[in-house]
Amino acid sequence: MERHVDEVLRAKGREVATISPDATVLAAVRSMNEKRIGSLLVMRNDQPVGILTERDVLVRLVVRRIDPATVRVGELMSSSLTTIHPHLSIRSALRLMTEQRKRHLPVVDDGRLVGLVSIGDLTKALGEDLEREVQDLTHYIHGPLAV
Repeated sequence: MERHVDEVLRAKGREVATISPDATVLAAVRSMNEKRIGSLLVMRNDQPVGILTERDVLVRLVVRRIDPATVRVGELMSSSLTTIHPHLSIRSALRLMTEQRKRHLPVVDDGRLVGLVSIGDLTKALGEDLEREVQDLTHYIHGPLAV
């Protein structure tokens, strides 16, 4: 049976680290470092408007030697967000991430943010599913009814 994104959220938790587009990039980087995460969902009025990742900071700020205390998150964030529904299958979510070259997907249900999944979260879940399938097949082949 194919599992869905909602099951991944149940296992990892639904808490999403967020930041305002008006915050400085320095504040965002400090928050990511404190939480030991690689991205922050950018929210305005309880709605996701973008995402700020470590890569955004490296590519758009550090290389240009811009002071992160002088730049707002809204100026640096990736604003092309792809959101998914919690009932999307894990495989479909991974396919979407690959096609769109996204590493994080906000999960939205009825217009409300309910979580965020990373490519690592989904890959881990898929690996667990495949491991369970191998165990089931091994048990079937070598089980009590095997000849």
